[in-house]
Formats: sequence, C-alpha cells, structure tokens
Amino acid sequence: MSGNPPAADPTASSRVGPPERELVASARAGDGEAFRAVVEPYRRELHVHCYRMLGSVQDAEDVVQETLLAAWRGIGGYEERASVRTWLYRIATNRCLNALRAVSRRAPADQPDVAFPEPSHHRAEPLRLEPCPDALLDDVVDRGPGPEARYEQRESVSLAFLAAVQGLPAQQRAVLVLRDVLQFRAAEVADMLGTTENGVAGALKRARAAVAGDLPGRDRAPLPGSPRERRVVADFTRAFQAGDVAAIVAMLTDDVRLSMPPLPQEYHGPDAVGHFLASVALRDDRRHVLVPTRANGQPAYGLYVRDPGTSVPHPHGMLVLTLAGDRIAALTRFHDNALLPAFGLDA
Repeated sequence: MSGNPPAADPTASSRVGPPERELVASARAGDGEAFRAVVEPYRRELHVHCYRMLGSVQDAEDVVQETLLAAWRGIGGYEERASVRTWLYRIATNRCLNALRAVSRRAPADQPDVAFPEPSHHRAEPLRLEPCPDALLDDVVDRGPGPEARYEQRESVSLAFLAAVQGLPAQQRAVLVLRDVLQFRAAEVADMLGTTENGVAGALKRARAAVAGDLPGRDRAPLPGSPRERRVVADFTRAFQAGDVAAIVAMLTDDVRLSMPPLPQEYHGPDAVGHFLASVALRDDRRHVLVPTRANGQPAYGLYVRDPGTSVPHPHGMLVLTLAGDRIAALTRFHDNALLPAFGLDA
C-alpha cells in the first residue's frame, strides 16, 4: 500500500458500551438472539479480514463460521477487557493462522495442459489467491473518514496488495494486516497473537519491507466508474475481443505484470506480456467475449471463448485489470470457471 495507512477506527480499542454489555450478559446466559445481535455487526468486516489473510472468499467464509462458533462456545470466558470487535478479531486471526498451516500442506497447483512461454519470473510457492466481488467489499472499504482513507482501504483489498501479502510468512501477514490495515495497537496485536510488542514491531518491519519491494510505486488508479476508468476499460475490451495484441501492448505500463494464480509463472514487461498473449491467450482464430464485472475494487471480466465453427461461447475463467493512470499495470488471469457464479456470471 502506498502513502499513509488509513485513520484508526475508534471502535478498535474501545471497551464494551452499556447496550452491548447487556447483550453480552444475555448471551452468557444462553440467549442466542442476544449473541447474534452482538456479533452480527462485525460479520462482514471479519469476512474481509479473513479474505485478506487467506486470499479465498470461500475459505474466509468458512473461517468466519468457525470464529462465530468459537465465540459462542467461549462467550462465558469473555471478560470485556477489550471490545467485542477486538475479541472477535483475535479469534478470527488465530483461526486464519490455523488454516494457513493446513494450506501449506496441500499439494502444489496443477500445471495447465497448454505450453506456456518461458516466464519472466517464477514464484517459489503457488500464489493462492482468488478474486472477490466488489459487492462483498463495498460496505467495509468505504467506511474511511474522507477520500484519502477510503482510497487506502480500497488499496488494501487490491489484488496487487493481496498478492504481496500472500507471499509473507503467516505471522508477518497477520501483523501487517492488523497493524497497517486495521490500525490495532501493537499491544493489542501482541495479545491477539500471543507474542510481545517487540516481536510485533520486528515482524511489522520485515513485512513492510517485503511488501514495499513487491509493490513498485506507480500512478494511482482512476476512480471506480469514472470517465477515465471507463475509457481505459472500453479500449481494452475492444482490443482483446478483436485479438489485437499490439493495441493491448500499447496500453501497458513499462513494469506491467501478468500472473495466473495459483500458477507460479509470471510475465513482466510489455514484451513478455505481449508474447504470452500472442502465443497463448489470443492464439489461433479463437475470439473472446468479455463480460464486465468488478473484483477487488478493480475492473474485471468473465471470459468466454468462441471457438472457430461455433457461435456458442464457452466459459474461460476471469481476468482482472489493475490500472495506473491511463494505462494497465497488471493483468491477473484466473482459470477456474467455478469463480464465475459469485460474480453473477454464467459458468
């Protein structure tokens, strides 16, 4: 993320207020409705938090369900020394860390059948990242006090930021998100993670350095839905559907990146990206139909391929654009058609 982190949420460190305290007392007595009234205001932001940590919308939803079940079972031990929000984030973060340990034991990502050109960059580990529909993010990332804070919050769910975060060790990932994105105090984060404030400070320093190295400075993206964004998206749509690789390359930044999570291959620079498009994505006589949507605060498409000799387009995954000024700084390609229904697209 560029610039300063967003202003601290004043609810992050507050103690339990009188109305909430009454609900907590009722929940302790076994009142399920009171418990739901206590935790429901935090469900959506917990989902986004777990998505930042895990990179998967469905995995995040599963962890939120685990978190709320654990909170219900543990409500009797909640001593109100921290806010309900802080207590829930502690549970959710540790459930995410458990999930990440399980993910590290999964089999590596399958390689595609098609032959790819030699990549510019090869990640040491698969990039486990999926796009998130804007509809799940808008209520959370637009709460910041003022346009600068809202922009920073949107950056914190961008694919570029999340890809950088996914490259961090799990503990550093948690510290970076809790401190820089959610603005919890170092003492709170240390308590959540069972470590010391010095440990939090050291992990945060290392995480910031790693993320900064993976997020080169570039122009800001145009505002969502602005004339500037619509112009770039329209130009790209025309060029891609026409199979015009030269026109696409002319729209790219000098440090553009093309990635295909979870595959480790990446292509950096206009020449490498153009060669990939010409030899793989837009090869032969295949023509794409691009259905616009939005993911992670960015322009996105459902991809459909119309093979020669047929008029029926077949689903072919998703593509998300990262814009920088009037140009395209990254293309993120997802091959999994199962992602489409979450965006209201035909799979």
